[in-house]
Amino acid sequence: MAKLSIEHVSKDFELRKGLKHTTIHAVQDANFILESGKTVALVGESGSGKSTIARMITCLESPTSGQIKLDGRLVPHKGRELYRYRHNVQMVFQDPFASLNPYHNIYHHLVRPMKVNGMASSEEEYVQKVADLLKRVDLYPAEEYMWRRPHELSGGQRQRVAIARALAPGPKILIADEPVSMLDVSLRVGVLSMLAKIQHEDHLAMLYITHDLATARHFSDKIMVMQKGRIVEAGPSDQVILHPQNSYTKILLNAAPDPERYFERQEEAKRQETERQGGIS
Repeated sequence: MAKLSIEHVSKDFELRKGLKHTTIHAVQDANFILESGKTVALVGESGSGKSTIARMITCLESPTSGQIKLDGRLVPHKGRELYRYRHNVQMVFQDPFASLNPYHNIYHHLVRPMKVNGMASSEEEYVQKVADLLKRVDLYPAEEYMWRRPHELSGGQRQRVAIARALAPGPKILIADEPVSMLDVSLRVGVLSMLAKIQHEDHLAMLYITHDLATARHFSDKIMVMQKGRIVEAGPSDQVILHPQNSYTKILLNAAPDPERYFERQEEAKRQETERQGGIS
């Protein structure tokens, strides 16, 4: 069982232009817990501080104040303890086109974190482990995909590879930062369903960052709503969607597509795309 605690975490950015000095309060007094087997959605508009929280959890940024703890221990900032922490906390980035090095094949991207962690004793065993990972993210035939380069894959396939890479070290906690926002609408439900299946099978603690309340409700146990750096509402997914208490949450719900019909539209878009491709061939 893994437990990641965010305790009174804030992040300020100092901006200077000539003699002018400005402080941006990107995150203010964030408090929440991620636990094994549970998915928490962090919802808010662009610039609300969602990705800054993700970057602090993954040690890409340091908090200005507050504490982040994994299983009761403070997150380290250097040395072998930081290495062990990053082994357990992995991130899926938003942009599948920028997160993979175009010069390396898929095998290289997936085997590298395995070799760093000494997860096999022979090259043959590593090849099998990479193949197993690709099958988990529904890329078949795995033995063919592993030798391709990123430019030979579609956006959806690249994001599946990025998810496989995050899973390669065997993490306890997965941070998914807008993992489907750059994908075609017909692909989003498939990728999110796959993520939910893996989260359940591996009993992962997952933070799902999104601006989409419909998918947040469908794929998460709890929803947190963020506005201007603050978490303004949090609770069980159905409670937040059906009985919002904060005025900003109500504004987001009124502006969002109807969550009840969202997945009907997604399936219809997928069906039309399949028919279109069939007509082309």
